[in-house]
Amino acid sequence: MSKNITSIEIDYSKWYNDIVVQADLADHSAVRGCMVIKPHGYAIWEKMQQALDKMFKDTGHVNAYFPLFIPKSLFEAEEKNAEGFAKECAIVTHYRLKADPQNKGKLIVDPDAKLEEELIVRPTSEAIIWNTYKGWIQSYRDLPLLINQWANVVRWEMRTRFFLRTAEFLWQEGHTAHSTEKEAIEEAERMLNVYADFSENWLAIPVIKGLKTSNERFAGAEETYCIEALMQDGKALQAGTSHFLGQNFAKAFDVKFANKEGKLDYVWATSWGVSTRLMGALIMSHSDDKGLVIPPKLAPTQVVIVPIYKSEEGLEKITEQVNLLMTKLKLNNISVKYDNRDSQRPGWKFAEYELKGIPVRIAIGERDLESGTIEIARRDLLSKEIVSINQAEEYIVKLLDEIQNNLFKKASERTQKMTHTVDSFIEFKRLLDEEPGFILAHWDGTPETEEKIKEETKATIRCIPLNNIKEEGLCIYSGKPSKQRVLFARAY
Repeated sequence: MSKNITSIEIDYSKWYNDIVVQADLADHSAVRGCMVIKPHGYAIWEKMQQALDKMFKDTGHVNAYFPLFIPKSLFEAEEKNAEGFAKECAIVTHYRLKADPQNKGKLIVDPDAKLEEELIVRPTSEAIIWNTYKGWIQSYRDLPLLINQWANVVRWEMRTRFFLRTAEFLWQEGHTAHSTEKEAIEEAERMLNVYADFSENWLAIPVIKGLKTSNERFAGAEETYCIEALMQDGKALQAGTSHFLGQNFAKAFDVKFANKEGKLDYVWATSWGVSTRLMGALIMSHSDDKGLVIPPKLAPTQVVIVPIYKSEEGLEKITEQVNLLMTKLKLNNISVKYDNRDSQRPGWKFAEYELKGIPVRIAIGERDLESGTIEIARRDLLSKEIVSINQAEEYIVKLLDEIQNNLFKKASERTQKMTHTVDSFIEFKRLLDEEPGFILAHWDGTPETEEKIKEETKATIRCIPLNNIKEEGLCIYSGKPSKQRVLFARAY
């Protein structure tokens, strides 16, 4: 088992890429900027999907699916949205290839197969969905309309990185319609809370909930809510967004409804989404120089059992005991794997599962059968305990909870330690270079100042925290009055 992972202290970027590749999460593809998600990586994403999908359905949402292609005229209908995504769009202009008469075996675009209207490859689905909603909504009885879709999108990125930024990525996008402004705002905030719940209780990553500034707001939204997380290198990661769209898309696509008084009005809208970027958040929040660390709730395999034996007879005795333990663990809804392959030695297997982030590893040998004990190793602390076989079930159930809680506690303490409050631009710049993390600082509220700070430091306002304490102060850049601090950081 190769374990040549660059140290997190030496090169954080290389460390991240090494873990993605060596832990079998993803691979490069033949398409520039796109990745292949390997079975181990996709299994983690599936666990995320399952948890989130239940949370969506528990809040009244249903799943649907909309086309990958969007007619250019529909995409242009909401001007701010179209302008916001224009530079990232992939466009389909033709629908057929033909043999090149000048170059045998090669294909060329058939000039006679040009589309009457160009198609945008979905960067986000508001346009195609709101054009559809126009035919679905006539009356207040049709509202609220609470729909989510699991899909892929394409945003033509020039600089890409596994999971964090790829030309094609997987995500979910919710699109809802409401009869009142109040209901739509409540929906946007509700889904932000769902994302925060998932991040903290499943991913074990603490987040700060807030509002984006007008500069950072989703194109076409009235407000963008977000959750921001801090990675081990002190950079922020936007882990999810929820948008209050007002009536912008309803007006662009003429989506009206008859209210209870029989009067026509435009519906109010939201959209919200998280993506495979959460895989990057998981890796960067918890992993170490030994490899990946997976929170137990999202681990496809939570427990792996490795037998240590000298003879086939010894293996049979171990397997008999292992089968009893596996049955008990599965009754507790714990996913468990018994690795009795004879092609690899136990030490190689230990390294493999450590690298792949399996939360709990059990070793059981012939001597252990005699003593009635097993060795249990936990991935988060890289520690081992000798436990009675009779107590193993109860011990492992508690241990998985303990690991989940410990990962969150560790990440929370790190975030707290790496969050600073500053009152001068000199100190602001020093911290960004020497002690990167979240910085709470006063800002005068103008887009111009925000842009100048970004140009000079590469730091952005991650959000205006929802739980902000109002506090008079002076903007660190302009010196003008400010009523509250906002959250700055350099970000992915």
